[in-house]
Amino acid sequence: MAHQWRGIIAEYADRLPAHVQEKIVSLGEGGTPLVEAPVLSELTGAQVFLKVEGMNPTGSFKDRGMTTAISAAAGRGAQAVVCASTGNTSASAAAYATRAGMLCAVLVPDGKIAMGKLSQAIAHGARLLQVDGNFDDCLIAARKLAETHPVELVNSVNPDRIEGQKTGAFEIVDALGDAPDIHALPVGNAGNITAYRKGFVEYATATADLPAVASRTPAMWGFQAAGSAPIVAGHPITEPETIATAIRIGNPASWQQAEAARDESGGVIESVTDEQILAAHRILSSQAGVFVEPASAAGVAGIISRAERGLVPAGARIVVTVTGHGLKDPQWALRAADGSEVVPTRVGADVVSIADALGLG
Repeated sequence: MAHQWRGIIAEYADRLPAHVQEKIVSLGEGGTPLVEAPVLSELTGAQVFLKVEGMNPTGSFKDRGMTTAISAAAGRGAQAVVCASTGNTSASAAAYATRAGMLCAVLVPDGKIAMGKLSQAIAHGARLLQVDGNFDDCLIAARKLAETHPVELVNSVNPDRIEGQKTGAFEIVDALGDAPDIHALPVGNAGNITAYRKGFVEYATATADLPAVASRTPAMWGFQAAGSAPIVAGHPITEPETIATAIRIGNPASWQQAEAARDESGGVIESVTDEQILAAHRILSSQAGVFVEPASAAGVAGIISRAERGLVPAGARIVVTVTGHGLKDPQWALRAADGSEVVPTRVGADVVSIADALGLG
């Protein structure tokens, strides 16, 4: 019988809290592809799959948590929401708030947001304020606003966000038939590694009402950008810098939860350089056929780096969540490996010139 995907709250109603289901606000999020990546399998000696979260409605994994956060807010009768954002959260919050008929206020770091994401938030009607400070300053201000005014905070410190994001783990297990050996992903504010760990644990745990679906949980491998790697450094970074804007965060809100996800799963949290991130970005686009924003390539850069150091178990089944679509931050696709700008080859409007330019003789 035909079945149209209904969004994560309807699809996983038995595994989500009742309060997010009282007034569901959905754009059909979730149900994203799990794509085998032979080029990455060859590079790492493992069996690698990509969970392509850029296929969500606003182009990133944030939609999973936003449907639950906005639905919960709607159930409580909220009229306005606020978030701090380096981009993807603002786009998602604006879209879901618009769907719910709410005002959405977005605080972004001045000059630290990709235009693809900024344009989404504006298009969806968000009230956008550029704050004189970094992401961490924005989040502090957003939290204070939510504490002192009738506004709901929808950053990943909101537990309803984590409830939605954990469904990515459910989908991976449903697709593979069991949990992978390793799950790799970028780490910025650290809500996603926290959420995936929660989802894998829940799917592997039988309760009085629900059976276990998975027989195990994967090792969680998280990767931060080297210029923005507070968990790796062991202290906050006051001026984080990386081309991967979505993970340019110096003091992650879910820091302790991320460390717990790492430690309890026998995983790692490491850093990768911007150069490694961009190299992985090019491999994904040109060889795997998956176009992501730079931050999304951090997990792929990480497993390649570990493979080069002999730290990827031979034949392991690895899923890498690539978190956002390449059109979020497309400028990097227009740069060659040497940093030069990619420009089209000019040819005449005749088939001979075109064939010659293509090397077809």
